[in-house]
Amino acid sequence: PESGKQAFIMTSLSQEATLGEQAFGEILQKEKESQDARLVAITKRVGERLAVNTTMPDLDWEFKLFESDQMNAFALPGGKTAAYTGLLKVCENEAALAAVMGHEIAHVTARHGAQRMTQQQAISIGMQVATGLAGPGREMILGALGVGVQYGIQLPFSRDNEAEADQIGLIYMARAGYDPNEAVRFWTRFSQMKQGAQPPELLSTHPADATRIANLKRYLPRALAEYKNAKNQYGLGESFLQK
Repeated sequence: PESGKQAFIMTSLSQEATLGEQAFGEILQKEKESQDARLVAITKRVGERLAVNTTMPDLDWEFKLFESDQMNAFALPGGKTAAYTGLLKVCENEAALAAVMGHEIAHVTARHGAQRMTQQQAISIGMQVATGLAGPGREMILGALGVGVQYGIQLPFSRDNEAEADQIGLIYMARAGYDPNEAVRFWTRFSQMKQGAQPPELLSTHPADATRIANLKRYLPRALAEYKNAKNQYGLGESFLQK
């Protein structure tokens, strides 16, 4: 509803949730949960405020904070969501964390995982048909098909998902009462903190930082309207830099 996009999906919500639950169980066995009670409480608080403002508030949402230098977060189909303590150093405040978690939660509510599974099924069928081709050009055709699949379908598909998640996540954070302007400031900080060369946008699963920031600025007017109408306005929320 937030982005107005439609998608063909062959996977049920219950199937998605089962896969997400299984994956989360494996992750919990490998990752170390943070023992910082304040940061754990903030992470849960931000997640719950976001979840109730989504199109799927009744999912079995769960929010964890893992102790790691990774500057990352994720949300799995079914609602299992986590952030890493390394991310909080870049976030600096609740609103920035809401921007990242809202983005990850949007992947769940937009059912991007199910879209990818449906896409993989279609690609698999197409490859099986292609392997039935005969003639001297068969290997060349298969080689070209493989390249075409990777760069012509899979990566652009993922970039589209990322852009849609940014759009939806911005709406969620605004509805939850966090200043959506902080999303632009966060991605600017994140871009400046990255080390090493980045791959060209064409070969990346995520939009280039400049593209992402420009898109967020374009989405801001609607998000600011949502923020203005939010039941509670927390602004930037609590700072992670406090001791």
